[in-house]
Amino acid sequence: MSGPCNPFHQADPGFRRLYIFGAGGFGREVAWLAEQAWGAAVELQFLVDRPEYLREAINGIPVRLLQDAEVRPDSRFVVAVGDPSQRRAAVDVCTAAGHTPTLLVHPRVETSLRIALGEGAVLCAGTVVTVDVTIGVHAHVNLGCTIGHDVIVGEFSTLSPGVHVSGNVRIGRDVFLGTGACIINGTSGQPLTIGDGAVIAAGACVTRSVEPGAMVAGVPAVRKR
Repeated sequence: MSGPCNPFHQADPGFRRLYIFGAGGFGREVAWLAEQAWGAAVELQFLVDRPEYLREAINGIPVRLLQDAEVRPDSRFVVAVGDPSQRRAAVDVCTAAGHTPTLLVHPRVETSLRIALGEGAVLCAGTVVTVDVTIGVHAHVNLGCTIGHDVIVGEFSTLSPGVHVSGNVRIGRDVFLGTGACIINGTSGQPLTIGDGAVIAAGACVTRSVEPGAMVAGVPAVRKR
């Protein structure tokens, strides 16, 4: 079969309203993603949690306070916040209000059938995910990323645009990978591991495992804190 392969995209997602928490730049990109995925079949609304964030409609999409958003059986939400800890907090308030998350995969993502995607994960256009990959709940895989075989991306982690992850890599929870970062491969017996809460600077080339909470930068990447 020629052309992109994306078994996770459905033209009819089974719900009719999508709440996008976060009305900033990435929120606008996620709205475009949803429009590309579902067109007019799904109504879009931005959610914010503070009155000072309210504004006029953005690109024709209304902005409303979370507390005023109707909880409906045919509505779902995603969080369009890049920082993992802030995203985790936003998911907590959305679920506490009774809203249900959904997976959002752009039609131009290429994947095999041998991957697992968690609820609330967002996969943006131009991304390629190969085989035996797990992407955790509410993780973000941004524009033009590649993820090789036998990779785990932990919950709430962020892959910024143009991140490339080779095979046999374990990315922990709440990890932030900056734009253009590259992670070389581990082995089946000794995967390269990026610990929970680590930060990988933009353009870094990670050639060895990274401790939890560390920040690394450079080519090859070295610890900065």
